[in-house]
Amino acid sequence: MGRGDGSGRLVSADGADDTGAGILHVDMDAFYASVEVLDDPALRGKPLIIGAPESRSVVSSASYEARRYGVRSAMPVSQALRLCPTALVIPPRFPRYLELSAQVMTLFREITPLVEPLSIDEAFLDVRGVRRLWGSPGEIARLLRARVRDELGLPCSVGAAATKHVAKMASTLSKPDGLLIVPEAATTRFLASRRVGELWGVGPKATETLAARGIRTVADLLESPPGVIDRALGSALGHRVRQLARGIDPREVETTRAEKSVGHEETFTTDVDDPGALRVELRRLADRVGARLRESGWEAATVSIKVRFSDFSTVTRAQTLPEPTSVGQRIGAAAIDLFELLDRRLPIRLIGVRAEKLRSSGAASPMLWDDDEGWRRVEGVLDGAAAKFGRGSITRATLLGGQVKGGDQAGQ
Repeated sequence: MGRGDGSGRLVSADGADDTGAGILHVDMDAFYASVEVLDDPALRGKPLIIGAPESRSVVSSASYEARRYGVRSAMPVSQALRLCPTALVIPPRFPRYLELSAQVMTLFREITPLVEPLSIDEAFLDVRGVRRLWGSPGEIARLLRARVRDELGLPCSVGAAATKHVAKMASTLSKPDGLLIVPEAATTRFLASRRVGELWGVGPKATETLAARGIRTVADLLESPPGVIDRALGSALGHRVRQLARGIDPREVETTRAEKSVGHEETFTTDVDDPGALRVELRRLADRVGARLRESGWEAATVSIKVRFSDFSTVTRAQTLPEPTSVGQRIGAAAIDLFELLDRRLPIRLIGVRAEKLRSSGAASPMLWDDDEGWRRVEGVLDGAAAKFGRGSITRATLLGGQVKGGDQAGQ
């Protein structure tokens, strides 16, 4: 879900210039909450928090009525309820959200075959080649919003621009339930007044670093010497940010996107400070990651862990593997190595394992010997048992009795 609460919303008037704005970014508004309202109209207009009712769960989504109180995604539900005591907490129904997401993406592809889903509730569309069928980019955006509303009963916001980056910025500014068009000739003017933190890839820390140098807007950034930006952000990010600030974004809409990562994480019912129990949890999560990799035909070149402490501070650590793998044993060993290097002064609230830099299995040249051959056979048996009897029907002896209570969450 987006961070905004709808204040400061910008939308284009009917008939606005849409010259060169052939890339659309469509973002469903408060998607999970909107689906709940669709299925239960009595919820309309009420502050809604989508999340497990347990005190330690986090907000998956929130209606705009709740966001106006400061409720945000990834916030603990307990904190969200302190901000908005009248909010209704609704347990998430992910199968239903996936069902509606598939219908949304199908509708998009009826407009253009060039659709790049970014997540369950947003996508890029390249409509430059379908003008003869549907009209100008602005007309297509209005048609699309009407069809999503009329056929699926859901609101969405659309940004139209010459590049993916600017289209995404425009859709965010138009939320909720709006359309903002940035014609190609107005790109530089549109960007100049925006805050640097609105640029794609400039996170809170980078924003703070730039602000310390008096760089708060895109115009400030463009007026600063390149060396100042590179010293603040590093040469790679500095170069990319300067390009985006000028409206330069050569990325095309990709209709096939490989998974970039696969991960699982666990939020514990109570904070955990037992290293042994945490190692067991890392093993369990690594096994689940490995199983998903094998199921999808991927191998990972990098393993990372995520640890959130009792004070909500969060750290991540990553390690590149000697050889890409989908073996849970190997992933778990790397995760535990990373875990052992952490300074663990506080109990742990959440722990996660993620496989990154994915590639197709078998893409590398075959090795003369395979140190993981035995574990591949063992995990192959586990995969077969899972397919026949369900996940967890057979597991490692080391995991029995060691799992701490919490809520496992898959991630991509």
